Amino acid sequence: MSKHTRNNEIILSRRNILKSAFAGAFVGLASRLLPGTAFAADPGSLKILTVYYSRTGNTRAVAEEIRRQLGGDIVELQTVQPYPEAYRATTEQARRELETGFKPPLKTKIEGFGAYDVVVVGSPCWWGTVATPVITFLSEYDFSGKTIAPFMTHEGSGLGRSVSHIRELCPKATVLDGLAIRGGASGHAQGDVTSWLHRIGLQRN
Repeated sequence: MSKHTRNNEIILSRRNILKSAFAGAFVGLASRLLPGTAFAADPGSLKILTVYYSRTGNTRAVAEEIRRQLGGDIVELQTVQPYPEAYRATTEQARRELETGFKPPLKTKIEGFGAYDVVVVGSPCWWGTVATPVITFLSEYDFSGKTIAPFMTHEGSGLGRSVSHIRELCPKATVLDGLAIRGGASGHAQGDVTSWLHRIGLQRN
């Protein structure tokens, strides 16, 4: 066997070893992740946090149903300065905040945030995206390597651009398909929540 032939065989052998190692790592990752879903292999092993902002109570109702089905912890975001009680005044303030990029300070602090694998993020739809208190939350915490499952309550706008906006705010997170629930249906959204959790691979039952 010539020296040249032997060197080629050594190179090919090393390439095969590297391919096998890469394939094994990929299979290991694929066993925990499926496209468009969370950790589908064993959702019961995940540490889950549901975080939401709710002005009228609709988002709170859906968040509590999600927590009932998933378990884990739940936190309601509260701003330092509350929004006006009048609907029109709140919508105008929200529009100004979104246009100027203002992030309202939160008095809510979440201890041990880094330990969570999945963060369910809930918000009312404000001008086609998540409410500004939720933007503050997404901007203040490190979501690197985490999975975000977003849901919105709305009165006709659905998810709007909220999912793409969350991906912009948290580029190092995996953002799953979102759930949109009409505000008037928030009190009886059990079936929609169950279907969504199955679809994104988080339902434990």
